[in-house]
Amino acid sequence: MTARGSGAEEAGSGPSAAFGNVVVTGAGGGIGAAYARMFAEAGARVVVNDLDAERAHALAREIDGIALPGDASTAAERSLALLDGRVDVYCANAGVATEGGPEASDSQWQASWDLNVMAHVRAARALLPGWSERGEGRFVATVSAAGVLTMVGSAPYSVSKHAALAFAEWLSVTHRHRGLRVHAVCPQGVRTDMLAATGRTGELVLAPSAIEAVEVAQALREAIAEGRFLVLPHPEVAGYAAARAADPDAWLSGMNRLQQKLEAPPHDAS
Repeated sequence: MTARGSGAEEAGSGPSAAFGNVVVTGAGGGIGAAYARMFAEAGARVVVNDLDAERAHALAREIDGIALPGDASTAAERSLALLDGRVDVYCANAGVATEGGPEASDSQWQASWDLNVMAHVRAARALLPGWSERGEGRFVATVSAAGVLTMVGSAPYSVSKHAALAFAEWLSVTHRHRGLRVHAVCPQGVRTDMLAATGRTGELVLAPSAIEAVEVAQALREAIAEGRFLVLPHPEVAGYAAARAADPDAWLSGMNRLQQKLEAPPHDAS
């Protein structure tokens, strides 16, 4: 990569390498904005993608980046055109959280699938040829602890985030020897607009241990330096995942008790 400033070290790679050209989707606020600021501070040239054009332009001005308003599903192809055909790091961060289960509409399920999964697939489709040719590249998938575990109250989110994690794993398995580094970021609650919009579910399940978006960005920075695939800004998620694998029925029973709390009248939930 072309040096633009101090970057993160790969495990065992010696001197730090700059991040080069970085694209962050859903970067108008929250985790995406924290990623964009982190990479810009490390010397990267950052493309700020967001559906909200005003927010995309505002952050791009702040970090001396490039605004790319619009749908995340086409951000990779459009970024290649902006960056003379070279994207070094792609952060598939844009996402949507829809409440409900089977009763959620087909359009809600499809929106979750398109943004939480297929936007990642489309980005990889556009970027893999260049990464393979150069023998290097980095793909960052903002998944969620819901992709490692599950999320009460939202089947579309849980299912699509499991798929996003599976796709990130597949990318790493298939292209690691070609120089592609993949990171799956799986936080629990983060103090963002998305958390605020989750209502009682977020208040009961996520808010008590919620962290700031900048802490997620720092966890990603550390994982990049250490060459780690799985990024757990809430380290306790590793223990939950181990318990889930060791005794699925006990874990499911515990999650069902949490579901029952969610269904109880607010004054009875404790």
